[in-house]
Amino acid sequence: MGERLRNRVAIVTGAGSVGPGWGNGKATAVLFAREGAKIFAVDINPAAAEETKSIINQEGGICTVMKVDVSKSDEVKSMVDQCIKTYSRIDILHNNVGIVVLGGLEETSEETWDRVLAINLKSMFLTCKYCLPHMESQGGGVIINIASVAAIRYTGIPYITYYASKAGILGLTQGIALQYAAKNIRANCILPGLMDTPLIREPLKDFYAAGDIDKMLEIRNQQCPTGKMGEAWDVAHAALFLASDEAKYITGAQLIVDGGLTCKFI
Repeated sequence: MGERLRNRVAIVTGAGSVGPGWGNGKATAVLFAREGAKIFAVDINPAAAEETKSIINQEGGICTVMKVDVSKSDEVKSMVDQCIKTYSRIDILHNNVGIVVLGGLEETSEETWDRVLAINLKSMFLTCKYCLPHMESQGGGVIINIASVAAIRYTGIPYITYYASKAGILGLTQGIALQYAAKNIRANCILPGLMDTPLIREPLKDFYAAGDIDKMLEIRNQQCPTGKMGEAWDVAHAALFLASDEAKYITGAQLIVDGGLTCKFI
């Protein structure tokens, strides 16, 4: 066990995984616990969060699970209240919840637009809204929001709601970072590139390879300068750095974790 987050309390939203393997939130929750943090693991699927908790408990860590729809204000407020009741403070808020829905501008319904923006962007507004007063009163805290390289680049995939919601996260985070900089509260974004996580399999397999998941993974690997996609642990280690005191003078930053993808001309 490490010491970089010793005795700190971290809320991790999307702490479960949508399928077998390691999603970004699951890996981050486990890594934070390995570094000494007490984890408040949040997911709309409690069974997925319980799996993360089981791993943390087996390794000697501390974790509490709560089922929360982070797009709903009353549930987010209850989440924050319960975390304070359980651990007395909130040192780290790690916002990892997000969904992918294919569709360009004309094909996307208003209902889909509202749903994706609520889950991907409004959720972070709400979690920050309710966590920040506690961070301010206790003298500091850290917010880490998971965006995407799709916030700054067109990736070739027609998902207008994803581009819009992920770009909105950058503005939200920067506004928080500057407003609270003098209050010892840091807010940063991580922008993952092409990642091999359970999240990509169902929504993207038809776009890439007519439903052939193995072919899809092969195509995405070939698109990366490194010859392979990143993994959840790459995002988790970036989050650990931003959550730790090693990043004490970093706020408002957009940390790209993409194996050089956004440096490519084509």
